Amino acid sequence: MKVVALVSGGKDSCYAMMKCIHYGHEIVALANLLPVDDSVDELDSYMYQTVGHQIIVGYAECMNVPLFRRRIRGSSRHQKLSYQMTPHDEVEDMFVLLSEVKRQIPSITAVSSGAIASDYQRLRVESICSRLGLVSLAFLWKQDQTLLLQEMIANGIKAILVKVAAIGLDPSKHLGKDLAFMEPYLLKLKEKYGSNVCGEGGEYETLTLDCPLFINASIVLDEYQVVLHSPDSIAPVGVLHPSTFHLEKKGNPDSNSPEEESSLVSEVLGDGPNTSDFTCQRDNGIVDLVEHTSNRLHISRTEKHNTFSICCWLEDSSVSSTGLKEDLETVLTELESQLLKHGYNWQHVLYIHLYISDMSEFAVANETYVKFITQEKCPFGVPSRSTIELPLVQAGLGKAYIEVLVANDESKRVLHVQSISCWAPSCIGPYSQATLHKSVLHMAGQLGLDPPTMNLRNEGAIAELNQALTNSEAIAQSFNCSISSSAILFVVFCSARTKQSERNQLHEKFVTFLDLAKSSRRVRNVLDPMFLYILVPDLPKRALVEVKPILYVEEDTETEDETSRDQSSEGDYSFWGYKPEKWHQDCVQKRVVDGKMCVTVLSISAELMRKLQGEEEQLERVSRFCVYLLNKTLSENSFSWQDTTSLRIHFSTSLGVSVERLSDIFASAFRELNKMSDGVKVGSSKEPIFNLVPVLGAGNSCASLDNIITCELFALRS
Repeated sequence: MKVVALVSGGKDSCYAMMKCIHYGHEIVALANLLPVDDSVDELDSYMYQTVGHQIIVGYAECMNVPLFRRRIRGSSRHQKLSYQMTPHDEVEDMFVLLSEVKRQIPSITAVSSGAIASDYQRLRVESICSRLGLVSLAFLWKQDQTLLLQEMIANGIKAILVKVAAIGLDPSKHLGKDLAFMEPYLLKLKEKYGSNVCGEGGEYETLTLDCPLFINASIVLDEYQVVLHSPDSIAPVGVLHPSTFHLEKKGNPDSNSPEEESSLVSEVLGDGPNTSDFTCQRDNGIVDLVEHTSNRLHISRTEKHNTFSICCWLEDSSVSSTGLKEDLETVLTELESQLLKHGYNWQHVLYIHLYISDMSEFAVANETYVKFITQEKCPFGVPSRSTIELPLVQAGLGKAYIEVLVANDESKRVLHVQSISCWAPSCIGPYSQATLHKSVLHMAGQLGLDPPTMNLRNEGAIAELNQALTNSEAIAQSFNCSISSSAILFVVFCSARTKQSERNQLHEKFVTFLDLAKSSRRVRNVLDPMFLYILVPDLPKRALVEVKPILYVEEDTETEDETSRDQSSEGDYSFWGYKPEKWHQDCVQKRVVDGKMCVTVLSISAELMRKLQGEEEQLERVSRFCVYLLNKTLSENSFSWQDTTSLRIHFSTSLGVSVERLSDIFASAFRELNKMSDGVKVGSSKEPIFNLVPVLGAGNSCASLDNIITCELFALRS
């Protein structure tokens, strides 16, 4: 990509440019924000480093790249973490600056920044990029600061300290000192006081005088003054004010003439383009389309009052000419209506399962999705998402099927990094990497993408799995946990294109990865995760594997996995004549955590189906057995159906039964349970509490995906 680099003069923004080059991008312009008054060194800004701005003008000649500069007229008006467009905020100066760069150089598609740990800065850069249709590149994001500092120095960043503001740093001693000279001392301060060795806590700022990108010249600081801002005896604050400097040519006799040099630098004035928000306009035909297909729409909803799921799907669309776009618009419109009907909107949604009939239309699905779910509609963070191709049409469904998990409060914590970095794959769009709500971390489906390139690992399914798990671990660590110790359930979607030889190894490799991660962290309280492998026709980017981890993250308390203890309580669970038998437990995986969460995976293979002999039709017998075992598991662990947040029933298309028929069978089983239960009602006659998900196969191991029916139930106690 062609990149405009945000440069402050500091080591981070310069090294970020070097990383852009390393990953195959091209720096075609520089952008810098500076104070209105040239004599002012530092502004009271939460966003910009301006110390040393007097020297940045030399960067254009040093790199032979055009430099665009704008004076900062705004101030820090919008100080919440997530930024929304605010007139006269200093962030709007960046918008004006980058708008002009894009106008003059239309080929630019990305913006580079040196963000390492500041969500405040990263989110603002991402906000501007989103508004301008640019990609944010932040290759230093979440990197280990000690290693990063060593890398910078080893790779030729020549920088000096131009501001100090931390215990152990003295303006009179350390301003003007070379970064390489200061490295051992900065490491000592880290050990002694916990300082950030890259200065991410505001401990110090730097000015780069030379680096490998400075092909024409380096900067020589001739004279400077030390300006003391605060004489505090513990952590004095001081800055270096450059008085005079010159450029030292690097042996290029054909260097630019003065006229060419001056033409490389331009100042951006004015207010820029209209910065008012643009909202996506809905197609006028969507409402008509929904009304036309209303007889094909179906809804399911769990009954928990504060956290519940709503699903929407269409009956077989073969009788009509509607495509994925039309079906998805219909489903999203109906879901939006259902949310409003219950007093909610998209900002209350925690997670979205997006199922489509053809992954080759993924771009169409995304374009439709963003008409409904936007960052503006979700001020507390956009939902996390998993996108899977399922055999929908084969099962008698339309071409789009969505399940949303909804909460009645605004306590969710969302991680949404849109910048491309070396940390984990970016989410460029209205879906986030993970959402934490009431101790449950719902992670987006993770592919085996190499974060800085966003390319799939091309060595096969096992390499993709390792990368997907590495990405998952990076996300988990952002919430101070690990997939090796906090995971309750891993749902692993496996593409039908995966070779059987690789499928046979996936689970073993998965467990090996977790064991290695566990041993490296030495965590005391470790949950024992469950595994559910699901065979599907295709995945985004033609991936072979997608991992969806669900974690339990309880802050400041010990988490107890109660699965090994006998949780059973006395009761009569002999519905439909079933009596507890040992082989029943072979069907059930369950995890009960802290008495708050019960997660159950119930697997019915073809072999188990043959054991369920009875007078009624076989599928009716299976449905009753599933409801019986789920009811027994909930009751034995002191949970009720009213605690259920989601119940997915994955069924193999090899059954040759339509969703409509199977839905009637399971609905009948729940009605019978209601009659046999003491006044406890499960679901309403109008909307079932379960949603049926057609798959090619499922199992507890990828080597054996012969489940006919797999129930996945989540229950949370308030």
